[in-house]
Amino acid sequence: MGLFRRQLPMLISLLLLVVPSFSSAEDAASAAPLNASEIVQKLMAANLRRSEALRGYQGKRTYHLTYSGIFGHHQADMQVEMSYTAPDKKEFRVISRSGSSLLINRILMKMLSSESEAQEEENRKQLEVTSDNYDFALEQVQHTPQGDFYVLNVSPKGKSRYLYRGKIWVDARDFAIARMEGEPQKNVSMWASHTEVAYLWRPQDGFWLPAHTESTSQVRMGGKINLTIDYTDYQLNTGTRVANERGVGQHEILASPSAVIADPP
Repeated sequence: MGLFRRQLPMLISLLLLVVPSFSSAEDAASAAPLNASEIVQKLMAANLRRSEALRGYQGKRTYHLTYSGIFGHHQADMQVEMSYTAPDKKEFRVISRSGSSLLINRILMKMLSSESEAQEEENRKQLEVTSDNYDFALEQVQHTPQGDFYVLNVSPKGKSRYLYRGKIWVDARDFAIARMEGEPQKNVSMWASHTEVAYLWRPQDGFWLPAHTESTSQVRMGGKINLTIDYTDYQLNTGTRVANERGVGQHEILASPSAVIADPP
């Protein structure tokens, strides 16, 4: 027993030397950098798992639109209840509206119609964040209080009006798009000379859902249109459904530009 007591400090010292060496090796392996292709592959795989568990959801949206230009200053607000049923059905119900009836009828209601149209299978393919639609380049890894994010530059392939040019922020833990900033590669309106769009997604019960959208369009004749959309009160319907049904769920989907960019009245 006396010999063991004398050797105990030496054993502890050896353990303190050995244990950190294993931790450092594991940390180094887990922190091994990924390239853009690997990040996108993990993004697609994670989204497939999430979509196979999501039957649908309900939520509320608040639209706030302002126009300033040669026709003066006008604004409109609208609250909408929406429901999504996998894989491609969206329904909307307007629960309140105020402000300019012209902006509501000519712009906001038109956006809802455009979003429903974008759910059609052929259109959805053009909204997918895939190597078929985009080139990706890793710009940096950002470390923030909210988590770590891969920042990727995205450049559209082809000439689809549904594609964007800009950046996406991919959550490094969940491999989901948390943020996007950019501009449509094509103007959605002959009246807009330049448009900038920003999206935010937030996690809820393991799923990443839209939280906030903001777009600003410069009007060719002078003036500006600003639109914000806030998404709240989500209720999720989860459960296993047929894997890879109609190919839906394999990829992240960006909103159709025509559903978030206001066309001048």
